[in-house]
Amino acid sequence: MKNLVVTADDFGASLAVNDAVERAHRDGILTAASLMVAGDAAADAVARARTMSGLGVGLHVVLVEGRPILPSARVPALVDAEGWFRTDMVRAGVTIFASPAARRQLRAEVEAQFAAFAATGLPLDHVNAHKHFHLHPTIASTILAVGRRHGMKAVRAPIEPAAILHAIDGTRAGPGIERGWAKLVRRRMRKGGMAVPDQVFGLAWSGALTAGRLRGLLERLPDGLTEIYTHPATGAYPGSAPGYDYSGELAALTDDLARKLAVREGVRLGCFAEFTKV
Repeated sequence: MKNLVVTADDFGASLAVNDAVERAHRDGILTAASLMVAGDAAADAVARARTMSGLGVGLHVVLVEGRPILPSARVPALVDAEGWFRTDMVRAGVTIFASPAARRQLRAEVEAQFAAFAATGLPLDHVNAHKHFHLHPTIASTILAVGRRHGMKAVRAPIEPAAILHAIDGTRAGPGIERGWAKLVRRRMRKGGMAVPDQVFGLAWSGALTAGRLRGLLERLPDGLTEIYTHPATGAYPGSAPGYDYSGELAALTDDLARKLAVREGVRLGCFAEFTKV
Protein backbone atom coordinates (compact mmCIF):
# COMPACT_ATOMS: atom_id res chain seq x y z
CA MET A 1 0.00 0.00 0.00
CA LYS A 2 1.22 3.49 -0.86
CA ASN A 3 0.70 5.75 2.17
CA LEU A 4 1.85 9.35 1.84
CA VAL A 5 2.29 12.26 4.24
CA VAL A 6 2.92 15.63 2.56
CA THR A 7 4.42 18.00 5.11
CA ALA A 8 5.19 21.73 5.17
CA ASP A 9 8.07 22.70 7.44
CA ASP A 10 8.52 26.10 9.15
CA PHE A 11 4.81 26.56 9.97
CA GLY A 12 4.67 29.66 12.16
CA ALA A 13 7.81 31.27 10.76
CA SER A 14 5.78 34.03 9.07
CA LEU A 15 2.35 34.91 7.77
CA ALA A 16 3.64 34.15 4.26
CA VAL A 17 4.26 30.55 5.32
CA ASN A 18 1.00 30.24 7.24
CA ASP A 19 -1.03 31.55 4.30
CA ALA A 20 0.61 29.00 2.02
CA VAL A 21 0.10 26.12 4.44
CA GLU A 22 -3.60 26.88 4.71
CA ARG A 23 -4.02 27.16 0.94
CA ALA A 24 -2.01 24.00 0.26
CA HIS A 25 -4.11 22.04 2.75
CA ARG A 26 -7.52 23.36 1.76
CA ASP A 27 -6.91 23.44 -2.00
CA GLY A 28 -4.11 20.92 -2.49
CA ILE A 29 -2.48 17.75 -1.18
CA LEU A 30 -0.77 19.05 1.97
CA THR A 31 -1.66 16.84 4.93
CA ALA A 32 0.73 17.95 7.69
CA ALA A 33 2.74 20.92 8.93
CA SER A 34 5.64 21.24 11.38
CA LEU A 35 5.26 24.12 13.84
CA MET A 36 8.06 26.42 14.97
CA VAL A 37 6.77 27.22 18.45
CA ALA A 38 9.02 30.30 18.76
CA GLY A 39 8.34 31.52 15.22
CA ASP A 40 7.26 35.09 14.55
CA ALA A 41 3.79 33.93 13.47
CA ALA A 42 3.39 30.88 15.72
CA ALA A 43 0.20 32.14 17.36
CA ASP A 44 -1.37 32.76 13.95
CA ALA A 45 -0.34 29.26 12.83
CA VAL A 46 -1.99 27.68 15.87
CA ALA A 47 -5.19 29.66 15.30
CA ARG A 48 -5.34 28.50 11.68
CA ALA A 49 -4.56 24.90 12.62
CA ARG A 50 -7.56 24.84 14.95
CA THR A 51 -9.80 25.46 11.93
CA MET A 52 -8.23 22.62 9.90
CA SER A 53 -9.04 19.36 11.65
CA GLY A 54 -7.52 17.28 8.85
CA LEU A 55 -4.10 18.93 9.10
CA GLY A 56 -1.65 16.98 11.24
CA VAL A 57 0.49 19.48 13.15
CA GLY A 58 3.83 18.42 14.57
CA LEU A 59 6.74 20.05 16.36
CA HIS A 60 9.62 21.47 14.31
CA VAL A 61 12.36 21.52 16.96
CA VAL A 62 14.58 24.54 16.31
CA LEU A 63 18.15 24.50 17.66
CA VAL A 64 19.89 26.39 14.84
CA GLU A 65 19.06 29.57 12.89
CA GLY A 66 16.25 30.65 15.18
CA ARG A 67 15.55 31.85 18.68
CA PRO A 68 15.04 29.74 21.78
CA ILE A 69 11.89 29.45 23.84
CA LEU A 70 13.93 29.82 27.01
CA PRO A 71 15.66 33.11 27.90
CA SER A 72 19.07 33.19 26.26
CA ALA A 73 20.72 33.45 29.69
CA ARG A 74 19.52 29.90 30.39
CA VAL A 75 21.06 28.45 27.22
CA PRO A 76 24.31 30.43 26.79
CA ALA A 77 26.19 27.50 25.23
CA LEU A 78 23.61 27.26 22.43
CA VAL A 79 23.24 30.93 21.41
CA ASP A 80 25.31 33.80 20.06
CA ALA A 81 25.85 37.24 21.55
CA GLU A 82 22.45 38.36 20.23
CA GLY A 83 20.62 35.51 21.94
CA TRP A 84 19.90 33.56 18.75
CA PHE A 85 20.85 29.97 18.07
CA ARG A 86 24.15 29.61 16.25
CA THR A 87 24.19 29.27 12.49
CA ASP A 88 27.35 27.13 12.38
CA MET A 89 25.88 23.63 12.82
CA VAL A 90 29.27 21.91 12.93
CA ARG A 91 30.53 24.09 15.76
CA ALA A 92 27.22 23.86 17.60
CA GLY A 93 27.20 20.08 17.20
CA VAL A 94 30.72 19.74 18.62
CA THR A 95 29.79 21.94 21.59
CA ILE A 96 26.71 19.84 22.34
CA PHE A 97 28.70 16.61 22.10
CA ALA A 98 31.64 17.79 24.22
CA SER A 99 30.09 19.97 26.90
CA PRO A 100 27.95 18.58 29.76
CA ALA A 101 26.61 22.11 30.37
CA ALA A 102 25.55 22.39 26.72
CA ARG A 103 23.79 19.03 26.92
CA ARG A 104 21.86 20.12 30.01
CA GLN A 105 20.86 23.34 28.25
CA LEU A 106 19.87 21.36 25.17
CA ARG A 107 17.56 19.15 27.19
CA ALA A 108 16.00 22.16 28.93
CA GLU A 109 15.32 23.88 25.60
CA VAL A 110 13.89 20.75 23.99
CA GLU A 111 11.67 20.29 27.04
CA ALA A 112 10.51 23.90 26.71
CA GLN A 113 9.65 23.50 23.03
CA PHE A 114 7.63 20.34 23.67
CA ALA A 115 5.86 22.09 26.55
CA ALA A 116 5.08 25.09 24.34
CA PHE A 117 3.57 22.79 21.74
CA ALA A 118 1.51 21.00 24.40
CA ALA A 119 0.21 24.37 25.58
CA THR A 120 -1.38 24.93 22.15
CA GLY A 121 -3.77 22.05 22.82
CA LEU A 122 -3.12 20.63 19.36
CA PRO A 123 -2.55 16.86 19.06
CA LEU A 124 1.13 16.11 18.40
CA ASP A 125 1.19 14.48 14.97
CA HIS A 126 4.95 14.15 14.49
CA VAL A 127 8.35 15.62 15.34
CA ASN A 128 11.33 16.68 13.24
CA ALA A 129 14.08 19.29 13.54
CA HIS A 130 15.04 22.42 11.65
CA LYS A 131 17.87 21.68 9.20
CA HIS A 132 17.52 18.04 10.31
CA PHE A 133 19.73 18.77 13.32
CA HIS A 134 18.22 15.70 15.00
CA LEU A 135 20.66 13.63 12.93
CA HIS A 136 23.15 14.62 15.65
CA PRO A 137 23.13 11.59 17.99
CA THR A 138 22.92 13.63 21.21
CA ILE A 139 20.02 15.68 19.87
CA ALA A 140 18.26 12.53 18.61
CA SER A 141 18.59 10.90 22.04
CA THR A 142 17.30 14.02 23.77
CA ILE A 143 14.29 14.36 21.47
CA LEU A 144 13.44 10.69 21.93
CA ALA A 145 13.67 10.85 25.71
CA VAL A 146 11.68 14.08 26.03
CA GLY A 147 9.28 13.35 23.19
CA ARG A 148 8.08 10.02 24.56
CA ARG A 149 6.82 11.78 27.68
CA HIS A 150 4.90 14.22 25.49
CA GLY A 151 3.20 11.60 23.34
CA MET A 152 5.57 11.66 20.38
CA LYS A 153 4.76 8.79 18.01
CA ALA A 154 6.35 9.70 14.65
CA VAL A 155 9.73 11.13 13.64
CA ARG A 156 11.34 11.93 10.28
CA ALA A 157 14.60 10.34 9.16
CA PRO A 158 15.52 11.87 5.77
CA ILE A 159 16.46 8.77 3.76
CA GLU A 160 15.88 9.60 0.11
CA PRO A 161 15.90 6.88 -2.59
CA ALA A 162 18.52 8.01 -5.09
CA ALA A 163 17.21 5.92 -7.98
CA ILE A 164 13.82 7.64 -7.99
CA LEU A 165 15.36 11.13 -7.98
CA HIS A 166 17.62 10.19 -10.86
CA ALA A 167 14.76 8.65 -12.85
CA ILE A 168 12.72 11.85 -12.64
CA ASP A 169 15.25 14.42 -13.80
CA GLY A 170 18.77 13.09 -13.30
CA THR A 171 19.16 14.50 -9.78
CA ARG A 172 21.80 12.81 -7.66
CA ALA A 173 21.31 12.14 -3.95
CA GLY A 174 23.17 14.07 -1.28
CA PRO A 175 26.33 13.03 0.61
CA GLY A 176 26.42 9.41 1.77
CA ILE A 177 27.48 10.47 5.27
CA GLU A 178 24.14 12.23 5.79
CA ARG A 179 22.22 9.14 4.65
CA GLY A 180 24.30 7.09 7.08
CA TRP A 181 23.34 9.29 10.02
CA ALA A 182 19.71 9.26 8.91
CA LYS A 183 19.69 5.45 8.89
CA LEU A 184 21.09 5.43 12.43
CA VAL A 185 18.35 7.82 13.54
CA ARG A 186 15.67 5.68 11.87
CA ARG A 187 16.96 2.58 13.61
CA ARG A 188 17.19 4.30 17.00
CA MET A 189 13.74 5.88 16.73
CA ARG A 190 12.06 2.65 15.62
CA LYS A 191 13.74 0.79 18.46
CA GLY A 192 12.28 3.46 20.73
CA GLY A 193 8.77 2.71 19.43
CA MET A 194 8.47 5.59 16.99
CA ALA A 195 6.94 5.40 13.52
CA VAL A 196 9.49 6.52 10.93
CA PRO A 197 8.75 6.83 7.18
CA ASP A 198 10.26 4.15 4.98
CA GLN A 199 11.47 6.87 2.61
CA VAL A 200 11.49 10.67 2.58
CA PHE A 201 11.66 13.10 -0.34
CA GLY A 202 12.49 16.81 -0.19
CA LEU A 203 16.16 16.81 0.76
CA ALA A 204 17.77 17.06 -2.70
CA TRP A 205 15.00 19.39 -3.90
CA SER A 206 14.72 21.52 -0.77
CA GLY A 207 13.20 24.80 -1.87
CA ALA A 208 12.85 23.52 -5.43
CA LEU A 209 10.03 20.97 -5.45
CA THR A 210 8.39 21.90 -8.73
CA ALA A 211 5.03 20.61 -9.94
CA GLY A 212 6.85 18.39 -12.43
CA ARG A 213 9.02 16.84 -9.73
CA LEU A 214 6.04 16.26 -7.48
CA ARG A 215 4.16 14.56 -10.30
CA GLY A 216 7.21 12.39 -10.93
CA LEU A 217 7.29 11.31 -7.29
CA LEU A 218 3.59 10.46 -7.27
CA GLU A 219 4.01 8.35 -10.40
CA ARG A 220 6.94 6.43 -8.85
CA LEU A 221 5.94 6.36 -5.19
CA PRO A 222 7.21 3.19 -3.48
CA ASP A 223 5.05 1.00 -1.27
CA GLY A 224 5.08 1.67 2.46
CA LEU A 225 4.96 5.00 4.30
CA THR A 226 6.49 7.93 2.43
CA GLU A 227 6.90 11.54 3.51
CA ILE A 228 7.40 14.40 1.09
CA TYR A 229 8.42 17.52 2.97
CA THR A 230 8.12 20.98 1.46
CA HIS A 231 8.62 24.69 2.16
CA PRO A 232 5.65 26.58 0.72
CA ALA A 233 5.15 30.31 1.22
CA THR A 234 3.46 33.08 -0.70
CA GLY A 235 6.87 34.72 -1.14
CA ALA A 236 10.13 35.52 0.62
CA TYR A 237 9.94 36.68 4.24
CA PRO A 238 12.40 37.80 6.96
CA GLY A 239 14.69 34.85 7.66
CA SER A 240 13.72 32.92 4.52
CA ALA A 241 16.38 30.95 2.67
CA PRO A 242 17.98 32.66 -0.35
CA GLY A 243 17.18 30.94 -3.61
CA TYR A 244 14.18 28.96 -2.37
CA ASP A 245 11.23 29.00 -4.76
CA TYR A 246 8.59 29.22 -2.04
CA SER A 247 5.73 30.20 -4.32
CA GLY A 248 6.72 27.47 -6.77
CA GLU A 249 6.39 24.86 -4.03
CA LEU A 250 2.96 26.25 -3.15
CA ALA A 251 1.98 25.95 -6.82
CA ALA A 252 3.17 22.34 -6.86
CA LEU A 253 1.14 21.46 -3.78
CA THR A 254 -2.03 22.94 -5.28
CA ASP A 255 -1.41 21.51 -8.77
CA ASP A 256 -4.62 19.91 -10.02
CA LEU A 257 -2.77 17.22 -11.95
CA ALA A 258 -0.87 16.19 -8.83
CA ARG A 259 -4.14 15.57 -7.01
CA LYS A 260 -5.46 13.53 -9.92
CA LEU A 261 -2.22 11.51 -10.06
CA ALA A 262 -2.50 10.65 -6.38
CA VAL A 263 -5.96 9.20 -7.03
CA ARG A 264 -4.90 7.42 -10.22
CA GLU A 265 -1.87 5.82 -8.57
CA GLY A 266 -3.84 4.64 -5.54
CA VAL A 267 -1.93 6.84 -3.12
CA ARG A 268 -3.51 7.14 0.32
CA LEU A 269 -2.90 10.67 1.64
CA GLY A 270 -2.98 11.46 5.35
CA CYS A 271 -1.12 12.81 8.34
CA PHE A 272 1.12 10.64 10.52
CA ALA A 273 -1.62 10.04 13.09
CA GLU A 274 -3.72 8.30 10.45
CA PHE A 275 -0.93 5.83 9.70
CA THR A 276 0.23 5.21 13.27
CA LYS A 277 -3.07 4.19 14.81
CA VAL A 278 -2.88 0.82 16.50
